[in-house]
Amino acid sequence: MPSPKLSAPLDQGGAPIPSPAKAFADVTASDSTLRRFLHGLPGVDTVGLEARAASLGTRSIKTTAKAYAIDLAISMVDLTTLEGADTPGKVRALGAKAVHPDPTDRTSPTTAAVCVYPDMVAVAKEAVAGSGVKVASVATAFPAGRAALAVKLADVRDAVEAGADEIDMVIDRGAFLAGDYLKVYDEITAVKEACGTSARLKVIFETGELSTYDNIRRASWLGMMAGADFIKTSTGKVAVNATPANTLLMLEAVRDFRAQTGVQVGVKPAGGIRTTKDAVKFLVLVNETAGQDWLDNHWFRFGASSLLNDLLMQRQKLATGRYSGPDYVTVD
Repeated sequence: MPSPKLSAPLDQGGAPIPSPAKAFADVTASDSTLRRFLHGLPGVDTVGLEARAASLGTRSIKTTAKAYAIDLAISMVDLTTLEGADTPGKVRALGAKAVHPDPTDRTSPTTAAVCVYPDMVAVAKEAVAGSGVKVASVATAFPAGRAALAVKLADVRDAVEAGADEIDMVIDRGAFLAGDYLKVYDEITAVKEACGTSARLKVIFETGELSTYDNIRRASWLGMMAGADFIKTSTGKVAVNATPANTLLMLEAVRDFRAQTGVQVGVKPAGGIRTTKDAVKFLVLVNETAGQDWLDNHWFRFGASSLLNDLLMQRQKLATGRYSGPDYVTVD
């Protein structure tokens, strides 16, 4: 099955986006040049990074600002179900919740997307039709990423042909940790091509398996150089997922990448973000590190399932003065 034909990508204003592949053509010409570049990135100050993430996490917001932050966070959720027991009925219910998160209050914003396996894309697409909610699909042998490239690309094309607006791919962590950076780069560029012009690409690093902050910085630059539209912390399927520190590091990377290339890339922390308090901490990280340009669901997402219910309960509390509890929100 042939790949979708590519055309020059456009930004939200319709202007051509600079090509990272062209900007880094010399760097990605060989294994040695790519390794030299990635290992030439500044080393991460672990103590400084974790201290800044902890400091920003102490910020608090009140009343009107909190109401705004809750609605913003709801609009940034990729409402997710990625289980072997997923059924069409469950996916339809998830789609209905994404479109109307609080059935008792139609002023609640929609979520950004629903995220499902490729075989559920068509069901999800029908469930959110006409709402503006995107359909994202994990692909490339999620979550392990252990498959031949041809299989990974077929996975992506199936999802795109079924109507996926976004593809969440996992990198080959084994290749990355072995130092085979060019293999990882080539796979990302091939997946990006398979997405065509209709689907944005999120590249998942599985930060909990990369061992060091230096590796997370290298993976961030590698993904962006290969054409990622988003860089994403994790699959949510391992013990260590999104943390304030690894997300802060990735936000620094996208900020610096745009300063160098003019290309803006989104960030998606995923896994372990369950409460409104957690979400607000991450929004503060975005604002204080990358800036307001990223405070939009086109550039920042939460990969979550349980988070939405807590956001809705806190939203109801602000509106009524009473804490409603989990019985007053729909079960995912």
